[in-house]
Amino acid sequence: MIASILNNIETYKVDKKKIFFLLFTLIVFFYASPCHSADVIIVGDTQLKPVNEIISGVKEKLDSVKILSPSDVKGRLKGIAAKEEASVVIALGREALEESLKLPPSIAVIYDLVITSPEIDRPNTTGVYMATPVKEYVALIKSYLPQIRRIAVVGSHDLMKILDGTASPQVSTYSVRSSFEFVSAVKQVDSAGAVLLLPDVGLLTDTTIEEVFLTSFRKNIPILGISEKHVKHGALLALTFNTVNVGRQLGEKASKALKGADMGTIPPSPSHDFDLYINTNTARKMGIHIPAELLRKAKRIYP
Repeated sequence: MIASILNNIETYKVDKKKIFFLLFTLIVFFYASPCHSADVIIVGDTQLKPVNEIISGVKEKLDSVKILSPSDVKGRLKGIAAKEEASVVIALGREALEESLKLPPSIAVIYDLVITSPEIDRPNTTGVYMATPVKEYVALIKSYLPQIRRIAVVGSHDLMKILDGTASPQVSTYSVRSSFEFVSAVKQVDSAGAVLLLPDVGLLTDTTIEEVFLTSFRKNIPILGISEKHVKHGALLALTFNTVNVGRQLGEKASKALKGADMGTIPPSPSHDFDLYINTNTARKMGIHIPAELLRKAKRIYP
């Protein structure tokens, strides 16, 4: 086509300069790579499986996203956001969140991959945290495991304030400040039907967990863990946040922010959906009947 136009320039006596300008414009239009700005920037380490699963959930709700690693944006996120004309940043993990908190308040920040919501005084900020509230365990036990009449919750005072809002007579709490107090509290539990751990990294060391599981089997009191790893090692069950669903939650919040909602008016929240892991071997050893309906709800069962 272009060759034909060139061959006929002389025939039609057309101004060569105008023709070449037109051809140049056409080439730029059809072959140049367009630059699209992103409404939402996601900052997270994509080498981590949970990050990728969360991103897949976000993409179900949003079209225009740009994904960057924490190392990509360190000290540069403000400039990147301005260049992209982004109005929302989704920060996955502590490092990403720390960088995002430096952004101007006109940019909404939505965080995840933190155990509980940190204390943040920045406006236009909210998030979803990883820890499972006590009420989710209480509801599960009431519905499917009525033989467990009381639950002893053991953890730090700060986590109790965030995660235990049940005020249920079925729950007794043991507030501890150290790994030593943690183990001692579990050893003192005699009347409860199960012990629920809270996700305090400072308390749940490998040594502590080993002692807690040994105590659990000696007393025939099951542990309700906080991770699949706990269930694999002997906890009766655990409820963990569903990463893809969390991504959808983040996407929904970002959609609201794009429409002008102030994220500072939306309180941080836990996941809306949880994955259940069950250890049926522990259940058998402790004489606990796991109904078939509950087994069907499990993402994975350790026999």
